[in-house]
Amino acid sequence: MYKGIAGSEGIGIGKAVLIEEHEINVEAKKVTDMDGEIARLQKAIEKFVADTTEMAARMDETVGKKDADILRGHIQMLQDPMLEEQISALMLNEKITAEMAVDQVLEQTAEMFAQIPDELLQQRATDFRDIKTRMLKILMGIEDVDISQVPSGTVLVARDLTPSMTAGINPDNIAGILTEVGGRTSHSAILARAMEIPAVLSIENICSIVKNGDEVVLDGTSGEAVVNPDEETVTRFEKMYQEHQNEKALLKAYAGQPSMTKDGTRVELVCNIGKPEDAKKAVECDGEGIGLFRTEFLFMDRDSIPTEEEQFEAYKTAAETMKGKPVIIRTLDIGGDKAIPYLGLEEEENPFLGFRAIRFCLKRKDIYETQLKALVRASAFGKIKIMVPLVTGVDELRQVKVMVADIMKEYDKEGVAYNKNIEIGVMMETPAACMMADALAKEAAFFSIGTNDLTGYTMAVDRGNAKVAYLYSTYNPAVLRAIKRIIECGKKEGIMVGMCGEAAADSKLIPLLLAFGLDEFSVSGTSVLKTRKIISDCDVEECKALADKVMKCVTEEEVLELLK
Repeated sequence: MYKGIAGSEGIGIGKAVLIEEHEINVEAKKVTDMDGEIARLQKAIEKFVADTTEMAARMDETVGKKDADILRGHIQMLQDPMLEEQISALMLNEKITAEMAVDQVLEQTAEMFAQIPDELLQQRATDFRDIKTRMLKILMGIEDVDISQVPSGTVLVARDLTPSMTAGINPDNIAGILTEVGGRTSHSAILARAMEIPAVLSIENICSIVKNGDEVVLDGTSGEAVVNPDEETVTRFEKMYQEHQNEKALLKAYAGQPSMTKDGTRVELVCNIGKPEDAKKAVECDGEGIGLFRTEFLFMDRDSIPTEEEQFEAYKTAAETMKGKPVIIRTLDIGGDKAIPYLGLEEEENPFLGFRAIRFCLKRKDIYETQLKALVRASAFGKIKIMVPLVTGVDELRQVKVMVADIMKEYDKEGVAYNKNIEIGVMMETPAACMMADALAKEAAFFSIGTNDLTGYTMAVDRGNAKVAYLYSTYNPAVLRAIKRIIECGKKEGIMVGMCGEAAADSKLIPLLLAFGLDEFSVSGTSVLKTRKIISDCDVEECKALADKVMKCVTEEEVLELLK
């Protein structure tokens, strides 16, 4: 049995198809006809753009626009004027082939991102290497493997499943995915989850271990895979597969049902989104609203700040799509693992502890005021709520409230419509906010707990550092105490307390969150029905009895033993 990272849940049973990477040898050649060579480069870029546009269009149909946009991002990355200029300049200065220049410039760019100690930014290295490989294949006339033609029951095995590889995937034919690299936030995992294909990532040397046609079984929930399993193992996995399919079928019964515990406690079950179009998906998945709209995605993959009108249209679209259901929109949360080059943020030794999120916004009020104006205007079209990220004190929330009040006064003079009772809340994700939760609850309209950062900051852990990653756990008693305190402080002041981090969909943690009194669970669209089922199976009094025992635990191991 091979152990990797659980990338996308489910059971996969099928035959291996190796996606082998062609050995690409770029020969050192001098060029005399530079005009012809530059023209050849431009022709290759045009073909890349055309092929990628076609692949993205196919992905729109198979997995949706959000994931197809990853490929469209590759077009923007390659067509960056600075990058094209670098490649052309190197060719002209060194009198070398387009292949050599593409190889050198894109590899240097990828290496730069690979050195950044952050998993999300390291993913850019994969993007640039994917672009490099495809450009070299076009220039050298090497045909790519057509994944769209693999037979039904295929388990794809690759070093890394890049976005361009996945473009042609027919999810009905793919039983599972195994890779040598990648984590929960890699494109491989994101795309696999979007297509509901079981995936196990980061299995060392799996491409050398597996041969084409080998029988493979994998568990995307536990992160385990077996190559050429014995009969007993196959029978066990077939049983697990059937149970998983039965569970998916049963979950359909929870569509349209209230999100309510066995003993009648009602909660809100809403969705996390990154773009206005995702609101449609939230409705299709039976979400009861939007618990987190990550607005930084509106600022990414472009070379200028979105205008007030562009932002207004995005927020208005989300609000109208949800038809009066709550839409919590987080204001610009950049810095840390989210770099936006045109905003001119300086490199910092500790970006997660630096000039980011609300700290940046309150210094750059020109940018922040534009966003707040768009949000206030859009509030006339639905139940929009404003959420402030990375708050560490009451003064930050007060400054935002003053800015919103000033915008409202201006709109009153101009006769602009807006919701005069728009709520302004806090994303609770720092230990400081946790310690000041009693004071913040007196001034915030709601709390939403961001467990991803709250866990990292509470445990003082850099998730990108493998040596300390074992400490990053929401099950740690320190993190659980922080969550409990935040909920208690919010409830005492009568405000809504939600959660938009990964923990909101964690089957082991949901009973604790119900016991603590969490009002709102914000999860990915594909997790809505599963989360609703878990909630409906819970009895709050029983959950409280469990929580009493858990809160006496002093180690993560003790907590997990009880939650199992």
